[in-house]
Amino acid sequence: MKHDLGAHELIPREEILSRIVNLQRRMEEKEIDLALLVQNVDLFYFTGTIQNGYLLIPQGKAPIFFVQKDYGRTVLETPLKCFKMNSFKDLPHHLREHGLEGKRTGMELDVIPVALFSRIRDLFPQWEISSISDEVKELRSVKSDFEIRQIKASGQIITEVFSRVKDHLREGMSEVELDGILTSVGRSLGHQGFLRMRGLNQEMMNIHVLSGETAAISPFADIPMGGCGVTPAIGQGSSLKKINRDEPVVIDYGGGYNGYVTDETRVFVLGHLKDHFQRAYRVALNILQATEAFAKAGEYPSRIYERAVEIATREGLAENFMGYGEAKVSFVGHGLGLEINELPIISKGGRRRLQPGMVFAFEPKFVFPGEGAVGVELDYIVREDGLERVTRFPKEIVYV
Repeated sequence: MKHDLGAHELIPREEILSRIVNLQRRMEEKEIDLALLVQNVDLFYFTGTIQNGYLLIPQGKAPIFFVQKDYGRTVLETPLKCFKMNSFKDLPHHLREHGLEGKRTGMELDVIPVALFSRIRDLFPQWEISSISDEVKELRSVKSDFEIRQIKASGQIITEVFSRVKDHLREGMSEVELDGILTSVGRSLGHQGFLRMRGLNQEMMNIHVLSGETAAISPFADIPMGGCGVTPAIGQGSSLKKINRDEPVVIDYGGGYNGYVTDETRVFVLGHLKDHFQRAYRVALNILQATEAFAKAGEYPSRIYERAVEIATREGLAENFMGYGEAKVSFVGHGLGLEINELPIISKGGRRRLQPGMVFAFEPKFVFPGEGAVGVELDYIVREDGLERVTRFPKEIVYV
């Protein structure tokens, strides 16, 4: 089914109902009577729309989406039963009226602001509130065939954008100038315009163009490289620095299609790279090759991380791997879906086994302070017998 206002595919009714049933099963296991969901991405996952409202999912009954704005658009985009609600204060009355009362209630306590939590607790003093965030995130980590299609379409945007870099990269242009051109290319292909991250102060540009030493500048975000941006008010991303010959130009680009994000990185060079940059990139490729050879459903993310660290250490690049000094990060990959920091996290503490249908970005990168950085990031779909790449763009350095 297509939306009347655009070309993107609505989430199928059967898909949404299946997601709700799966959550209800987890609620039963955790002895939760009622789930109240309000975060935009979770609302989209379970309703198919992002509108201002409150989704109530009871055990053993059909859910109801209480909508404040925009009700007319909501009923076009979701197959769920919707009810127009004028005031937040009316929510207790509406729940009683629709038989949705419960005592043990699950909420997204990892993202709900304290002010909203306090208002809800005041409205429902009888509720015993616990977090249902882990159950929601684990459910979302395994993608359906529908979701894989959206992710692959997002990956096609990445492939096309990287393919256009050679047409536009030139000496003397600024990072932000190339950023703007590639952003325009992506938008013309249907890129949704931004990426979503879960958590307080989690912000991410959909593209970083980092040349030479700017790639070694650490941002506030928990990422191995991020640049300085055009202002301290943002503190990451492309800057006004001019791109020079014989320096690595790292382009970290996030695709976004129909809600689903992808995230890959390549290195481009005008001229030639210094030997230590070339060597570090070859090590990154070796890490990718080693991971592709053994990672599959059932594997522990911690083993993938540890093997990557072992290779970097063996090659004498441990101190440069995934950042430098206090800017180092403790992961080498992250899950992808509706948000760019989903499960699984490929880290030392990653103890949940990979499952078929999980999607993650794997990004072995090396940072050399004061000089620059190199690395590669590929997106993978976890299959029973291995990993399937999301994009088709080559993983080698691109010399222009």
